[in-house]
Amino acid sequence: MQNNEQQNEPYHRRRPRKKPRYDRLVGAAIVGVVAICAVAFLVHSLLKKETATPTKSTPTSQSQKSAEKAKSSTAQTSESKKDKNLPDSKSTDWDLVLVNRDHPKEEMSPDVVQIDNIWVDSRIGDATEQFLAAAQAINPAEHLISGYRSVAYQTTLYEQYVDQEMTADPSLDREAAEKKVQTYSQPPTKSEHQTGLAIDLSDVDSLNESTTAEQVAAIAPEYGFVLRFPEGGAASTGVDHEDWHFRYVGVANAKYMTEHHLTLEDYLKLLDKK
Repeated sequence: MQNNEQQNEPYHRRRPRKKPRYDRLVGAAIVGVVAICAVAFLVHSLLKKETATPTKSTPTSQSQKSAEKAKSSTAQTSESKKDKNLPDSKSTDWDLVLVNRDHPKEEMSPDVVQIDNIWVDSRIGDATEQFLAAAQAINPAEHLISGYRSVAYQTTLYEQYVDQEMTADPSLDREAAEKKVQTYSQPPTKSEHQTGLAIDLSDVDSLNESTTAEQVAAIAPEYGFVLRFPEGGAASTGVDHEDWHFRYVGVANAKYMTEHHLTLEDYLKLLDKK
């Protein structure tokens, strides 16, 4: 009976065990290794690039710094050479006082001395006489026209010039007339004739018509004078060329200014940079 029951029970067949797929495992391992290698190569490349960049730029930076240092050194050396020739003067020295439309001064009342028919600061009396004699050696007609003027006298003279310009050209208003006058005469408190250090010297009594102006201007520095309003200097002086207006600044200053083509305004700026 028991045997029959056992016989009647359904027969269950054992399923065979699946064999491991080693080929899949090997494939996965290979893919993994390739991926790791790729990542490692990428990281290595990035690190190499980052490391190489500073190394490459450092020499360039040092080279640029060296070049800039050399350039700066050359400029300083050049500047030093210029300074060696620059007179040991200060912009505050009495013979370098500046009076113009941007630097007005009230009456200065210098101690004056008469030279021929004009008056000058007594400290430049001898230099004025010597300069006049040297100019007359070039042209006997050279003579002194104007020297020291008080602010009061400059006021009178300036107003006369304005009236003359308005009379000569009725279309001019006062502003236009003053603008024209200021090309050859300055307003009171703004004319350096009040310093007693300026003179007008020519062989004729007309502005910019001298026949020996260049020769006289060439010898002026030997006596401490410079042509105050040279051609091309209006940008700094504010005054057009005047062939007869000379200003005493001292021999050393005069020679340096003339040699380097400097107006008084430009020269004072240079001194202030020392």
